Amino acid sequence: MTDDPAEKAAPPRDLGAGSEKYKEKAVAFRVLIYVVVSHLLAGFIWLLFYLGEHAPK
Repeated sequence: MTDDPAEKAAPPRDLGAGSEKYKEKAVAFRVLIYVVVSHLLAGFIWLLFYLGEHAPK
């Protein structure tokens, strides 16, 4: 029985996850999500005002 350290070594980590390119992509993705969500929220509020203005009284 041999104790080969290569057999017990942890699997290699993805070293790209901490890179600047990865961080830039993550920030761009977050900005895209924030823009989409804020536009959906603004559209919903606009819809509420539109429906309230045209509601039968």
